[in-house]
Amino acid sequence: MKIPQVACKVEVYAAVNPSEDPEKVKSAVSNVIPDANIQYKDGSIKAVSGTLESLSKIHETIKKRKVNRVYRRQMRFNTKGDTTWFYLNKQAAFVNTLALCDEAEESPMGPIKVILHSKKLEDVIDWLAPEILD
Repeated sequence: MKIPQVACKVEVYAAVNPSEDPEKVKSAVSNVIPDANIQYKDGSIKAVSGTLESLSKIHETIKKRKVNRVYRRQMRFNTKGDTTWFYLNKQAAFVNTLALCDEAEESPMGPIKVILHSKKLEDVIDWLAPEILD
């Protein structure tokens, strides 16, 4: 499915625990959204992107693993106004695997939080995790 021409701001956050190497957490975040502006400050990593293209890896993983419904459910449940979010497992992301977490506690070292902002959030969700009709 072609990437829609929709304005979308993507923010990704991950706490850096005292036992963690900030560079490894930075690597995990860059595995989630490559080509984003990534910064380390005050014990956390923040990445920001202004394009849907930065979500291409997540989109491909959802498509390949056929986990559309799970991601859609999480994004719908966490939608407030023009914003939604979901958690990814930080340790899995470090080894270049994307694994959705229902709750923050599912990721022992803390999750990576992906936040999406768009006036056309439904279009973003439909592209990222298209509804599959049986």
